[in-house]
Amino acid sequence: MSEQTRIEEALGILVQLGMPRAQQNARSALCLLALIDLAPGMKWRQAGNPLLGITPIMDWAKQHYEADYAPNTRETFRRQTMHQFVAAGIALMNPDKPDRPTNSPDTVYQVAPEVLVLLKTHGSRRWAGNLAAWLASRPTLSQRYAMARDLERVPVRLGGKNIELSPGAHSRLIKAIIEDFAPRFAPGSTLIYAGDTGRKWGYFDVAALDALGVTGIDVHGKMPDVVLHYQERDWLLLVESVTSHGPVNAKRQEELAQLFGESTAGLVFITAFPDRVTYRKYALDVAWETEVWIAEAPEHMIHLNGSRFVGPYG
Repeated sequence: MSEQTRIEEALGILVQLGMPRAQQNARSALCLLALIDLAPGMKWRQAGNPLLGITPIMDWAKQHYEADYAPNTRETFRRQTMHQFVAAGIALMNPDKPDRPTNSPDTVYQVAPEVLVLLKTHGSRRWAGNLAAWLASRPTLSQRYAMARDLERVPVRLGGKNIELSPGAHSRLIKAIIEDFAPRFAPGSTLIYAGDTGRKWGYFDVAALDALGVTGIDVHGKMPDVVLHYQERDWLLLVESVTSHGPVNAKRQEELAQLFGESTAGLVFITAFPDRVTYRKYALDVAWETEVWIAEAPEHMIHLNGSRFVGPYG
């Protein structure tokens, strides 16, 4: 069997074991092969379980698979492959001396015994059943990462609507726009749209927008981050989070005016900033006849219009 074919076999196993995409690469495949001491000409049933440190793993890959990694990639092997192998239960860290300090230069890794038993059956009729049993006994690392991301999701509430956004600074600012800005400056408003960096549409009430005369918006539309209908004054508030594509500058204002040009409600253009430091970076770019709201000072707004306090222009 060629070296590349064996590496591809190992890579396929990592995919089947549910490793995240960041560990679906040749480096991680070579780490797996090193942990079971499986050279190109060997059978899977001949897999072993040596104790290996990071440098010996890299040396083994060079000796058996001609994979010559630079010494300064040691931390990549450690942080981007072996840490995840341990987290997934594929490998054990310091099984010979569990109390060895985490940052010890003597740290070693070994394939987990149950994984060794599983890998020895690869290519046999028992592989599919054994793999299914192993997967059923624990969540994969990809599943655990997905569950962790779900726990970190940002809950948002406005009126009777409850939505969740992907974790991150952008979503936190979206949450502030909906929960802090809207009740202060557009009380009783209806949430029509909220963008999500993890999905194209975080929340979108298409029917509500249609009722205001804006139809035909699809996934290719350049939507603002938040759209609110302030019924009391019949305003459509188009709020751009500076953390996504910058402020509402003259170009962006024109784009939004065209996108929502058929709206029966008056258009109000707003840029939201997380803090005043960020606002100062973009202050010269913000378009006239727009509004600025800063989350760290939620009671106040900055009005770049002059002829009126806040509201749509004809």
